Amino acid sequence: MPLHDVLAPFGPQAAHVHALWNLILLVCTLVFAAVLVALLVALWRAPRASAATPPDLSVLRRPERGSHRSVVAAVAVSTLLLLALIAASVFTDRALAGLSTANALRLEVTAHQWWWEVRYMAPKPSDIFITANEIHVPVDRPVIVTLKGDDVIHSFWAPSLAGKKDLIPGRTSTLQFRADKPGVYRGQCAEFCGLQHALMAFFVVADPPERYEAWAAAQRQSAGPPAPGAPLRGSRVFQSASCAMCHAIDGSPAQAVRGPNLTHVASRGTLAAGALANTPDDLRHWITDPQRIKPGTNMPATSLSSSELEDLVAYLQTLR
Repeated sequence: MPLHDVLAPFGPQAAHVHALWNLILLVCTLVFAAVLVALLVALWRAPRASAATPPDLSVLRRPERGSHRSVVAAVAVSTLLLLALIAASVFTDRALAGLSTANALRLEVTAHQWWWEVRYMAPKPSDIFITANEIHVPVDRPVIVTLKGDDVIHSFWAPSLAGKKDLIPGRTSTLQFRADKPGVYRGQCAEFCGLQHALMAFFVVADPPERYEAWAAAQRQSAGPPAPGAPLRGSRVFQSASCAMCHAIDGSPAQAVRGPNLTHVASRGTLAAGALANTPDDLRHWITDPQRIKPGTNMPATSLSSSELEDLVAYLQTLR
């Protein structure tokens, strides 16, 4: 299963955040324990009385120097601890900002309800390509992500690699991270963004550099002509049905940008931003009744005959 654990950092950004979390947890635990101990001591030392005991008003005229010193000391210690946590947060922020970004991979991620569009930037326009919900990065190479929101506020969060960053419509922000170990790291939208907020996952796949370069080279290729038989018939179904009104397949007449780019959809591990596995059965369910799986999604149900559906699935399964 893909890793999704805030306590398992696999990059320098996540490691800095994890260290700050451990410090805050330690300080807060000690303060909480001290408060409980003080409460127990106060209860133990409190005088016992019954309903018939006359009130003792002498304390109103007698200064309680011990209690006064205890309160002053507690306030002083609390202030120092809060200042220490503020300083630790500032130093953590400076450490995150000071990480090297030399030779960084640059991505542009746009959040939609409820999926992620990922654009791989490059100096040459012909080397730019688009994918969805699955982010491949090379190990030990910095990644700079430009974040944009298309509709409402979303939040990009891959806890094993970096902290959270909001994607606000009309604003652009950036996030940096680096994966130090190959693996698949699960990410999630961390800001409530509508009905299917919980089903808006993404996956960061950290590959060795040579494997990443091979993957990127394959992603830059267009889909090419479909094979004869079911894939060819399925491509015609794709063009004639509502699919081509929202989705693009490079190398075909379909060039819409409303939904995810499907040029290499069969190479992805999941469908619908992690809601389904990328299998023929789940693909059939998603095409015929997406509202049952993700109520409120912008994708409409596609009414096809059984043969048309099988041909369309066969075609989409060839898009690797």
